[in-house]
Amino acid sequence: MPARATQEPRRPGGNSTHRTRAILPARASSFKIAAFFHNLGELPIRRPNRAPPAAVKDGPRTNDEIRNAQIQLIDSEGTNRGTVETVVAIKMAIEAGMDLVEISPNNTPPVCKIMDYGKYKYSAQKKAAEARKKQKVVEIKEIKLRPMIDDHDYDVKMRAMQRFFEEGDKVKITLRYRGREMAHQEIGTKLLDKVKSDVAAFAKVEQDARFEGRQVVMVLAPR
Repeated sequence: MPARATQEPRRPGGNSTHRTRAILPARASSFKIAAFFHNLGELPIRRPNRAPPAAVKDGPRTNDEIRNAQIQLIDSEGTNRGTVETVVAIKMAIEAGMDLVEISPNNTPPVCKIMDYGKYKYSAQKKAAEARKKQKVVEIKEIKLRPMIDDHDYDVKMRAMQRFFEEGDKVKITLRYRGREMAHQEIGTKLLDKVKSDVAAFAKVEQDARFEGRQVVMVLAPR
């Protein structure tokens, strides 16, 4: 006896019913059909891919990147040509085998110069590297003193301190009291005043003497 055909459910819209026939098995039960349409609503929506953000250019705009209709042009000889159409200036740069480089973007119109951008960029990077080498990282050197320091040790400490100042560093002077020395703080105060007087020609007080527990700290900086 031939199998009885299963009647497919009718859904609004002829096209959707037609697509369902292509997907569902021929003898699908009503339970499977209901589950099929339920799952359709759970399918994730595929969204279009977004373009990545535009990269920020490192350095001035050059040639076609200059969008202004007119610019103030300085030619390769350093002569100010006044206001010129940007397309004309780019053509002049190409004919000279160089680039049109925007050097003052905040002007109205912006100032551009015809130059070899490759050499200009190399020169700028070289100058920046040399400037970084010349930069001095200021350090704080510490000199420890005792209230009853003898003259020889004091002179050694002073010579070291002067060397630190000549190298551009700061000096932190730590004067520590021990035991009964706390009862004679005036000795330490006089010693610190002597230090300030002896280095006055090449150093200045950045942080005046102050107590930190059982010690007094003072910071001097080169003039």
